[in-house]
Formats: sequence, structure tokens, C-alpha cells
Amino acid sequence: MKIKEVMTALERFAPLPLQEGWDNAGLQIGLTEVEVSGALLCLDVNEAIIDEAVSKGCNLVVSHHPLLFHGLKTISDADSVQRTVMKAIENRVAVVSMHTNMDNARGGVNFKIAEKMGLTNVDFFARKTVDGIEAGSGVVGDLPQPMDAAEFVAGVKKQFGVDCAMCNELLKRPVRRVAICGGAGDFLLDDAVKASADAFVTGEMHYHVYFGREQQIQICVIGHYQSEQYTKEIFKTIIEEECPGVPVVMAQTNTNPIIYL
Repeated sequence: MKIKEVMTALERFAPLPLQEGWDNAGLQIGLTEVEVSGALLCLDVNEAIIDEAVSKGCNLVVSHHPLLFHGLKTISDADSVQRTVMKAIENRVAVVSMHTNMDNARGGVNFKIAEKMGLTNVDFFARKTVDGIEAGSGVVGDLPQPMDAAEFVAGVKKQFGVDCAMCNELLKRPVRRVAICGGAGDFLLDDAVKASADAFVTGEMHYHVYFGREQQIQICVIGHYQSEQYTKEIFKTIIEEECPGVPVVMAQTNTNPIIYL
């Protein structure tokens, strides 16, 4: 099976028109008429990821975050992005990224987070339609049972392997309805409140957005990488179902640049 066929399967699930205007999802590097020797699935692309792909016999890397957000005027060893591009080309490794199109797609990143949290009745909030396709930047769903706010936060931390969560004042009413936005989600906080969510789980938020939300909604910020870490499971399911015979490898390289001390 050729690389372009894997790309087509991924884009059928999360069409590129669903990406935000500032994004650069899709093919990053490489030739698409080449037969796939294996697909390495990851969140971010760096030199270590290309090394892992080569060591495991994969000539395709499928990432969530694009390697290239902006055009390059030079390809040298000046920075990590340029070095990664050079290494990928030298080793004939193609790189494909499914970013905000996968965030906005039904069954995408936020639906996977909701699945991991065990939410029911999950659907978009802040819904939109792009080229006739229903989409949304976040989802909202219900916990199987109402939870105390402290218990809810502790459960989220455990599920996502989070050392610490950034929260506002703990809610004094039970948490029943939960809004989710993987990655940087503070632009959806008002929409989460309008959706009658008791809690909002996201990867990162600006400091000033926390103000004035006391007892309105429980904010739970768990880290950008941590919130989206399960995205590669979506890639795995798509490729295994739509591209049978393509070896799929979950990357073991931890690309999270943030550590907790």
C-alpha cells in the first residue's frame, strides 16, 4: 500500500478543510507514491522520532502536531525543525500531520479524551459546519455518576498520568456535565459555560482566563501533551481498519518538552 493511500484514509476521517486557517495539517515531508514499510504514530515530530521510525523500519510518520507551521527559507542544521527535515529527507521518511482537522472531526481528539474519561452522551459544543461537514472544536458529555470536584480532578489526573493539574477554586456542587478541549482550549471556556458544563478539561489556558469563574465552572488544566496523548490511538484504528497490512507502531519517544520538578 502506498503512502498516499494512508493519507487518503486519514483525511477521509478528518478532512483537511476542517483545520483552522492558521494550521498546516497534511503532508509535511516526503513522496506519497512510495510503498509503506510501516507507520510510526506520535504527537510531535523531532529528530528522535525520525530516529525511532528508521530503527523500527517505518518510512512514514503520522503526527498530531505539524512539524512545519511556517515556510522555511533555509534548510540547515541551525535549529531542531531544520535538522528534523534534513534527517527525514536523508532517510526517506515521509511525515504527515493531522492537527486541528483531527481536533474538529467527529470521533477525533476530543471524543477520544471523552472516551478515556468514561463520558456518555458526548457531542460537539460550539458546533460549526465546514463544506457541509459537521464539526466542532470541543465536546461535552456526562459522567456516569455525579462526582465531588476534588474526586473528579483526582480521577482526571490518574487517567492522564498528570503530576499536577491547574484548577480554579474547587466547585461546591457535584460535577455532572464535562466540557473538553484538547490542547490550548481557553477560547472555548465561555462556550463551555453556555453548554451548562460543570467542569472544563483542557491542556493549557492563559492566567487571566481563570478569573471570575469561581463556583461557575470547575477548570481543570492538565497539560497540552497530556491532554492529547491518546490521539495516536485514533491514527492506529484508522490505519488498521482502512489500510490492512500496513505495520503500525506506537512511538515510544516522549516528545513532551515540559517536565515537572
